[in-house]
Amino acid sequence: MGHPIMFDDRDPLLTRVRALALAFPDAAEKVSHGHPAFYTTKVFAYYGGSVKVDGVYQQHEHSVVVLLPPDERESLLADERCYVPAYLGPSGWLGIDLSKDTDWDEISELLDASYRRTAGPRRVARLDG
Repeated sequence: MGHPIMFDDRDPLLTRVRALALAFPDAAEKVSHGHPAFYTTKVFAYYGGSVKVDGVYQQHEHSVVVLLPPDERESLLADERCYVPAYLGPSGWLGIDLSKDTDWDEISELLDASYRRTAGPRRVARLDG
């Protein structure tokens, strides 16, 4: 049995994330574990995440989860919008709550950084070209 769908395709925040993520070379979208996942060869962003608090998972439905370099991730964790997502957090992923004062230029930059970590040199060269 598959995971239940945990997003609304009409969500305006998802629409905005989708437009940013799918603008990268060869980027595509699939549903993974009930959430939209944006990828080339590897996933570079998820829409929606969760955190484990006192043994209970709490959903962050309106968030984007990206893979960042350790120093950048650590500096962003001081921001109240940011969180370490369950399951993915130990591998360097960071969640950003989009329902709180969203700076879309910053989200675009974070998606770019995550894409660059996963897309491979050929795609990154196309991005820079």
